[in-house]
Formats: sequence, C-alpha cells, structure tokens
Amino acid sequence: MSRSGPERREHPRVNACFSVSYRIIEETEYPSLSQAKNISLGGILLTTNRKLEEGTNIALEIRLPFDPDPIMITGRVLESREISRDLIYDTRINFQSIDEKHKGILKESIDYYIKKG
Repeated sequence: MSRSGPERREHPRVNACFSVSYRIIEETEYPSLSQAKNISLGGILLTTNRKLEEGTNIALEIRLPFDPDPIMITGRVLESREISRDLIYDTRINFQSIDEKHKGILKESIDYYIKKG
C-alpha cells in the first residue's frame, strides 16, 4: 500500500523549537547550531545555513526541555530545500542510530507535546 500526504509518516510528528547542534560526520569542522522545526521518533526537520546533500551523514545533539543533557543521534539527510536564497534551508533528516535511553526521552517529549495539542 502506498502512503501519501501526512498519513505516510510512520511516527507522529510535533512542531518543536528545540536547539540542535549538528555536524557532518565526514567533516572535521565544529558543529553548527540550529533549531528544530518539527520532530518525531523517526526524524527531524531543522533549519540549516547551507544546503546539505541527500545521503549526508549527520551527528546531532538535541536539547529537549525535560532533560538537562542533550540526546545524541546520528541521521542521514533526506532533503535540503532552500527557503531564503543562499541563507536558510529546511533540511529533513532521518534518524539512523539512537540508544534506548535517548529514544525514551525523545518519546516522552513527543508524547507530552501531542497531549498538550
């Protein structure tokens, strides 16, 4: 069965304004700071200051409001779409690796925002 529109998502997604630092795994540069636009257990949409190529591996540190420590996740870029010419990109990232502790913290945060509505 083919999924289309919002129903194709496997995990519920919530709008979010969490701070995120990200780094391209294959590069040695310092992490860049960003902000999440929305998040689910399967991925995140964040703003980036440059276009990231599809398939790029990313290391993420996400700061959630209910935990003082950031959660660490690796992901892969699905799409990076220009929003403001050469300045702002909406970048969709699919989570590839997250440990059970951090997955639990992320799930609790998402559930809270779903209930809060």
